[in-house]
Amino acid sequence: MNLCNTEIELKKRWAIPYNWGRKQYDSWDKETNFIYTIDTFEGIEKEIATRFKEANQRKQLENYAWNRWYNFQSAKAIEHIFTSHPKVRKVWNGRDREKDFFIDDIPFDHKTSIFPSNYGNDFEFAKQHPKDLAKWLYINQSEQQRFHIKNRLFVVLHNATGEHWKLKAELSWLEQLITNYLDSFSKDNLITLTHKNGSLLTDILLFSKDNS
Repeated sequence: MNLCNTEIELKKRWAIPYNWGRKQYDSWDKETNFIYTIDTFEGIEKEIATRFKEANQRKQLENYAWNRWYNFQSAKAIEHIFTSHPKVRKVWNGRDREKDFFIDDIPFDHKTSIFPSNYGNDFEFAKQHPKDLAKWLYINQSEQQRFHIKNRLFVVLHNATGEHWKLKAELSWLEQLITNYLDSFSKDNLITLTHKNGSLLTDILLFSKDNS
């Protein structure tokens, strides 16, 4: 993967408002699964315009597809950043829904998300209480395809302007931050959460940038 090219394609998406209109939903996921096969902004733009031209909920479906494409391309690039590090071993089974890679032989799923507006606490509180945010993220995770209570690394992005979503495209910036995290990675620094079936390991990579 060429991170520079992916960053360029993702940033083209910034010109289109980031509106979901609805929570992620399995049936709409099926209608927009074509996003997995298209890497370029121009390609996805053409496909979205053609596919939903006569749709009853055209604008909502277009927004849904745009957002899924943007988030998928960003997540794929961020996973590539992780798995390019010598401490990380990729999971080669693409159907594995519980883990994306191993760090020092510890399995992790990876989830990149924006700082949640309904978390109930501000960014400074989250920095001081990462375990609290981790609990909140597990409790409030999507109930769709990737719901699980397993080891997970959360990359949580915060922008002072409120446009947190734009930081998903800042791949060169994220690459440096993630590399720094992995260089100093230690199991002893992970967060342990307990649940009714046992316990799990997690961590919050809370990254903030003033300007996108």
